[in-house]
Amino acid sequence: MAADATGVVFPGTVGFAGPAVRHPAARRTAGRPLAVAGPWGHVLRRSAHLLPAVAVVALLAVDSAPAGDGSAGSGSVADAASGLLVLYCLVRVLRDRARPLTRTAALVLGLPVLGVTIAAITAHDPASSLPGVARYLQIFVLVPGALLLLLRERRDFRLVAGSVVVLALVQGAVGVTQYLTGTGASYMGEEIRAVGTFGPTDVMGMATVVAYGLVICVGFALSPEAVGAGRHAAQVRRAVALGCAGLLAVPLALSFSRGAWIATAVAVALQLTLSGPRRAVVVTLVAGALGVVLVGGLGIGSQMITERLDSITRVADAPDQSVTDRYTMWAAATDMWREHPVTGVGLKGFPAYRDSHASLALSAASDTEGAGLGFQRQPLLSPHNMYLLVLSEQGLLGIVALAGSWAALLVRALRRLPGAHRSRTGADCGLAVTGLLVWQLVDFSYADIGGPSTVLTAVMLGLAAGWALGPAGRPAPREAGRA
Repeated sequence: MAADATGVVFPGTVGFAGPAVRHPAARRTAGRPLAVAGPWGHVLRRSAHLLPAVAVVALLAVDSAPAGDGSAGSGSVADAASGLLVLYCLVRVLRDRARPLTRTAALVLGLPVLGVTIAAITAHDPASSLPGVARYLQIFVLVPGALLLLLRERRDFRLVAGSVVVLALVQGAVGVTQYLTGTGASYMGEEIRAVGTFGPTDVMGMATVVAYGLVICVGFALSPEAVGAGRHAAQVRRAVALGCAGLLAVPLALSFSRGAWIATAVAVALQLTLSGPRRAVVVTLVAGALGVVLVGGLGIGSQMITERLDSITRVADAPDQSVTDRYTMWAAATDMWREHPVTGVGLKGFPAYRDSHASLALSAASDTEGAGLGFQRQPLLSPHNMYLLVLSEQGLLGIVALAGSWAALLVRALRRLPGAHRSRTGADCGLAVTGLLVWQLVDFSYADIGGPSTVLTAVMLGLAAGWALGPAGRPAPREAGRA
């Protein structure tokens, strides 16, 4: 039996950091035909363990029905698939009777459990906080841990990351069609906002998916030249990634999501810096030229995109109602934390305490319309800032535990990146993970968890854990010696 670097023993598999060891039961007699013949059969056999993870990503393309109150529903078929993914990994762990995670991985992924558990116990209504406990554990602990166990090597990482890119292209195509045909969500009186299949109640859904895909593509496109037999495949992958990044920039712009724009700009800038100054200058010039052609030359949403960009600098002087509501809820969340600094007001407690801490400037609900739905008032049940949400509901204990877990993933990802650059293998995965983590950390300043697209955040954290804590980010013995 072969054990991978996370400590899980997988019969008949090839560990990333060790030689191939075949289980006796996997031996075949001479002349016996394989169940699936040919090169595609080999690919399917090597990737079969990733099907539950790919299914979670693929099911995010299914239309998501809003909740009864008009808000984005938190339950979806992708959420159900993520539960099956966790169950699948649990069965494998019990069957193999091996320690599933290293101590470091268990500590990093287990940190959020502390704050969530205490916040649930101290909530004003512990029973009503149970769905919040399940959601936090799903997104920040269970699904990332399951993916960490499944990602045995960099090929696995690229397959799951590639499925995210395919989803982003599908959602982006739907979003561009919505803009061109006037069937998107309502924006400035016109139904042109690209929201994909997530609908107007989760306007950040498509923007998040497309931004993830774009950041992954940029990471793959910026990887250094590979050496050896895999050089041609790496060149093809870089060319395809660069083309996909250019395509995904269009629906990201048409999402009119200021937070996603800012987070993507910061993440890509960091990826360019880590890839080298010369390449950073070249890619920046190419991206600038592409932007001029798309927005200036072809006029794709140029006026509205310009106005949306200008609104970023006017948030303090002449903010619109959405910005006013956001600032008001941020102030309310801060007041809640000041009254309960250690453990917060309790999990799922923000809506109950909101009105007693918010000023009269808060509208308490936002208007949504379009993309197949009629006019609805969507209640504002969170501060739209993940850090302030955790701080208000879980206090200092919760924010230190949760943000500490994210910071540990980012630090370990950055520490593994130089070795991947030196060996010229795996740098694409490292750049993609670093960009994804930075994107999420920046975006959490303008958004929080909620809605069907949130399960993709768990997949992203699983990819990050696979690189930072698992075998996907470790060099093979041959590569370690060359580095």
